Amino acid sequence: MSTVIKIVLAEDQSMVLGALAALLDLELDMQVVGQATNGEDALQMVMDLAPDVLLTDIEMPRLSGLELAQKVANQAPQTRVAIVTTFARPGYLRRALECSVTGYLLKDAPSEQLAQAIRKVHRGQRAIDPELAMAAWSEADPLTDRERQVLRLAGEGQSTAEIARQCHLSEGTVRNYLSEAIGKMNASNRIEAARLARQKGWL
Repeated sequence: MSTVIKIVLAEDQSMVLGALAALLDLELDMQVVGQATNGEDALQMVMDLAPDVLLTDIEMPRLSGLELAQKVANQAPQTRVAIVTTFARPGYLRRALECSVTGYLLKDAPSEQLAQAIRKVHRGQRAIDPELAMAAWSEADPLTDRERQVLRLAGEGQSTAEIARQCHLSEGTVRNYLSEAIGKMNASNRIEAARLARQKGWL
Protein backbone atom coordinates (compact mmCIF):
# COMPACT_ATOMS: atom_id res chain seq x y z
CA MET A 1 0.00 0.00 0.00
CA SER A 2 1.39 3.42 -0.95
CA THR A 3 2.13 6.02 1.71
CA VAL A 4 -0.61 8.58 2.29
CA ILE A 5 0.70 12.15 2.26
CA LYS A 6 -0.69 14.08 5.24
CA ILE A 7 -1.36 17.74 4.42
CA VAL A 8 -2.21 20.86 6.43
CA LEU A 9 -3.77 23.70 4.43
CA ALA A 10 -3.42 27.39 5.34
CA GLU A 11 -5.59 29.83 3.40
CA ASP A 12 -7.56 32.82 4.74
CA GLN A 13 -10.33 32.68 2.12
CA SER A 14 -12.76 30.01 3.30
CA MET A 15 -14.10 29.21 -0.17
CA VAL A 16 -10.59 28.67 -1.58
CA LEU A 17 -9.64 26.64 1.49
CA GLY A 18 -12.64 24.36 1.04
CA ALA A 19 -11.97 23.96 -2.67
CA LEU A 20 -8.34 23.02 -2.09
CA ALA A 21 -9.31 20.50 0.57
CA ALA A 22 -11.96 18.91 -1.65
CA LEU A 23 -9.56 18.76 -4.58
CA LEU A 24 -6.76 17.11 -2.63
CA ASP A 25 -9.06 14.66 -0.87
CA LEU A 26 -9.89 13.24 -4.32
CA GLU A 27 -6.31 12.01 -4.55
CA LEU A 28 -6.00 8.46 -3.21
CA ASP A 29 -2.52 9.08 -1.80
CA MET A 30 -3.35 12.34 0.00
CA GLN A 31 -5.23 13.25 3.17
CA VAL A 32 -5.97 16.77 4.40
CA VAL A 33 -5.54 16.51 8.18
CA GLY A 34 -5.91 20.19 9.08
CA GLN A 35 -7.27 23.47 7.71
CA ALA A 36 -6.29 26.90 9.06
CA THR A 37 -7.37 30.42 8.11
CA ASN A 38 -4.40 32.22 9.69
CA GLY A 39 -0.70 31.63 10.11
CA GLU A 40 -0.68 31.12 13.88
CA ASP A 41 -3.32 28.37 13.73
CA ALA A 42 -1.47 26.74 10.84
CA LEU A 43 1.77 26.66 12.84
CA GLN A 44 -0.02 25.08 15.80
CA MET A 45 -1.54 22.44 13.52
CA VAL A 46 1.88 21.63 12.09
CA MET A 47 3.26 21.19 15.60
CA ASP A 48 0.30 19.08 16.75
CA LEU A 49 -0.33 16.96 13.64
CA ALA A 50 3.19 16.63 12.16
CA PRO A 51 1.97 16.64 8.53
CA ASP A 52 4.21 15.67 5.65
CA VAL A 53 3.40 18.85 3.72
CA LEU A 54 2.12 22.32 4.63
CA LEU A 55 0.39 24.06 1.72
CA THR A 56 0.04 27.77 2.48
CA ASP A 57 -0.98 31.04 0.88
CA ILE A 58 1.36 34.03 1.28
CA GLU A 59 -0.94 36.81 2.50
CA MET A 60 -2.67 35.69 5.70
CA PRO A 61 -3.54 37.21 9.09
CA ARG A 62 -1.25 36.96 12.13
CA LEU A 63 1.60 35.22 10.30
CA SER A 64 2.21 35.56 6.58
CA GLY A 65 2.94 32.44 4.57
CA LEU A 66 6.61 33.39 4.41
CA GLU A 67 6.84 33.97 8.16
CA LEU A 68 5.02 30.69 8.70
CA ALA A 69 7.42 28.85 6.37
CA GLN A 70 10.40 30.19 8.30
CA LYS A 71 8.96 29.07 11.64
CA VAL A 72 8.14 25.62 10.27
CA ALA A 73 11.69 25.31 8.91
CA ASN A 74 13.04 26.15 12.38
CA GLN A 75 10.54 24.29 14.57
CA ALA A 76 9.24 21.40 12.44
CA PRO A 77 11.80 20.73 9.68
CA GLN A 78 10.29 17.32 8.97
CA THR A 79 7.28 19.11 7.40
CA ARG A 80 7.96 20.31 3.86
CA VAL A 81 6.38 23.59 2.77
CA ALA A 82 4.74 24.52 -0.52
CA ILE A 83 3.17 27.89 -1.30
CA VAL A 84 0.13 28.38 -3.52
CA THR A 85 -0.56 32.02 -4.33
CA THR A 86 -1.89 34.50 -6.86
CA PHE A 87 1.39 36.42 -6.74
CA ALA A 88 3.86 35.63 -9.52
CA ARG A 89 6.37 38.00 -7.96
CA PRO A 90 10.05 37.05 -8.13
CA GLY A 91 10.73 38.74 -4.79
CA TYR A 92 8.22 36.52 -3.02
CA LEU A 93 9.70 33.39 -4.57
CA ARG A 94 13.23 34.42 -3.66
CA ARG A 95 12.24 34.96 -0.03
CA ALA A 96 10.29 31.69 -0.05
CA LEU A 97 13.36 29.78 -1.21
CA GLU A 98 15.38 31.41 1.56
CA CYS A 99 12.77 30.06 4.02
CA SER A 100 13.35 26.47 2.77
CA VAL A 101 10.12 26.40 0.74
CA THR A 102 10.41 23.72 -1.97
CA GLY A 103 7.13 24.27 -3.82
CA TYR A 104 5.79 27.52 -5.29
CA LEU A 105 2.56 27.27 -7.28
CA LEU A 106 0.18 29.80 -8.76
CA LYS A 107 -3.54 29.51 -8.09
CA ASP A 108 -4.37 29.74 -11.79
CA ALA A 109 -2.30 26.63 -12.60
CA PRO A 110 -4.19 23.48 -13.72
CA SER A 111 -5.47 21.48 -10.75
CA GLU A 112 -3.57 18.33 -11.71
CA GLN A 113 -0.33 20.28 -11.35
CA LEU A 114 -1.10 20.88 -7.67
CA ALA A 115 -1.20 17.17 -6.80
CA GLN A 116 1.91 16.49 -8.88
CA ALA A 117 3.74 19.33 -7.14
CA ILE A 118 2.79 18.10 -3.67
CA ARG A 119 4.12 14.63 -4.53
CA LYS A 120 7.41 16.16 -5.69
CA VAL A 121 7.71 18.29 -2.55
CA HIS A 122 6.97 15.24 -0.40
CA ARG A 123 9.81 13.38 -2.13
CA GLY A 124 12.17 16.21 -1.30
CA GLN A 125 12.20 17.68 -4.80
CA ARG A 126 11.42 21.22 -5.88
CA ALA A 127 8.19 22.13 -7.68
CA ILE A 128 8.68 25.67 -8.97
CA ASP A 129 7.84 27.30 -12.28
CA PRO A 130 11.21 27.51 -14.16
CA GLU A 131 10.61 31.00 -15.59
CA LEU A 132 9.62 32.38 -12.22
CA ALA A 133 12.64 30.71 -10.64
CA MET A 134 14.97 32.40 -13.14
CA ALA A 135 13.33 35.79 -12.57
CA ALA A 136 13.68 35.41 -8.79
CA TRP A 137 17.44 35.78 -9.05
CA SER A 138 17.49 38.54 -11.65
CA GLU A 139 17.05 41.38 -9.15
CA ALA A 140 18.23 41.20 -5.56
CA ASP A 141 16.10 42.45 -2.67
CA PRO A 142 18.00 45.50 -1.31
CA LEU A 143 16.02 45.80 1.93
CA THR A 144 17.21 44.56 5.31
CA ASP A 145 14.76 42.74 7.58
CA ARG A 146 14.32 45.84 9.75
CA GLU A 147 13.82 48.13 6.75
CA ARG A 148 11.24 45.71 5.40
CA GLN A 149 9.46 45.58 8.76
CA VAL A 150 9.14 49.34 9.24
CA LEU A 151 8.31 49.96 5.57
CA ARG A 152 5.50 47.39 5.70
CA LEU A 153 3.99 49.12 8.75
CA ALA A 154 4.42 52.55 7.13
CA GLY A 155 2.66 51.27 4.03
CA GLU A 156 -0.26 50.27 6.28
CA GLY A 157 -0.54 53.90 7.34
CA GLN A 158 1.08 53.69 10.77
CA SER A 159 2.87 56.75 12.09
CA THR A 160 6.54 56.85 13.05
CA ALA A 161 5.56 56.79 16.73
CA GLU A 162 3.29 53.77 16.24
CA ILE A 163 5.98 51.90 14.32
CA ALA A 164 8.55 52.71 16.99
CA ARG A 165 6.28 51.41 19.73
CA GLN A 166 5.42 48.21 17.84
CA CYS A 167 9.03 47.45 16.86
CA HIS A 168 10.54 48.52 20.22
CA LEU A 169 12.72 51.12 18.51
CA SER A 170 13.25 54.84 18.99
CA GLU A 171 11.46 57.18 16.59
CA GLY A 172 14.81 58.38 15.30
CA THR A 173 15.86 54.83 14.46
CA VAL A 174 12.56 54.24 12.65
CA ARG A 175 13.08 57.42 10.61
CA ASN A 176 16.58 56.23 9.70
CA TYR A 177 15.30 52.83 8.53
CA LEU A 178 12.54 54.47 6.50
CA SER A 179 14.98 56.93 4.95
CA GLU A 180 17.27 54.07 3.91
CA ALA A 181 14.34 52.11 2.46
CA ILE A 182 13.01 55.13 0.55
CA GLY A 183 16.45 55.73 -0.91
CA LYS A 184 16.92 52.12 -1.93
CA MET A 185 13.53 52.11 -3.66
CA ASN A 186 14.31 55.44 -5.37
CA ALA A 187 10.97 56.71 -4.05
CA SER A 188 9.85 60.16 -2.96
CA ASN A 189 8.14 59.07 0.27
CA ARG A 190 7.42 56.08 2.52
CA ILE A 191 4.06 55.25 0.91
CA GLU A 192 5.53 55.12 -2.59
CA ALA A 193 8.48 53.08 -1.31
CA ALA A 194 6.12 50.56 0.29
CA ARG A 195 4.03 50.32 -2.89
CA LEU A 196 7.09 49.73 -5.08
CA ALA A 197 8.54 47.17 -2.69
CA ARG A 198 5.22 45.31 -2.52
CA GLN A 199 4.98 45.21 -6.31
CA LYS A 200 8.36 43.51 -6.43
CA GLY A 201 7.41 41.06 -3.69
CA TRP A 202 9.89 42.46 -1.18
CA LEU A 203 7.35 43.21 1.55
